[in-house]
Amino acid sequence: MVDLTQYLPILLFLGVALGLSTLFVFLPMGVARLTGAHKPDAQKMSEYECGFPAFEDARDRFDVRFYLVAISFILFDLEASFLFPWAVSLDQTGWVGWGSMMIFLAILAVGLAYEWKKGALDWE
Repeated sequence: MVDLTQYLPILLFLGVALGLSTLFVFLPMGVARLTGAHKPDAQKMSEYECGFPAFEDARDRFDVRFYLVAISFILFDLEASFLFPWAVSLDQTGWVGWGSMMIFLAILAVGLAYEWKKGALDWE
């Protein structure tokens, strides 16, 4: 026979999480309706991008430079996520870990220089 009382803290945690998430979603909407901040009009309901009205179709193709910058951001963001654990564990890895990270950073620097030379980071 399984003792189900050991699952009570998990159910309590899930109940509190569900209650708080519901509160965080519906409380601001209720306060906005009660205080009068919810007054939709044509200007509020219009779609906009970066502070000005959209002037083209949203389904148009993007320039490939957007994708290159996004991929570069992901690549160098991953580099930062590798640097922190490496710095924390440098005393255990020693010179081998230091050398391998320098090779990794050199490869990334060569990639960045290649992107820069090809003009992937230039905006017209």
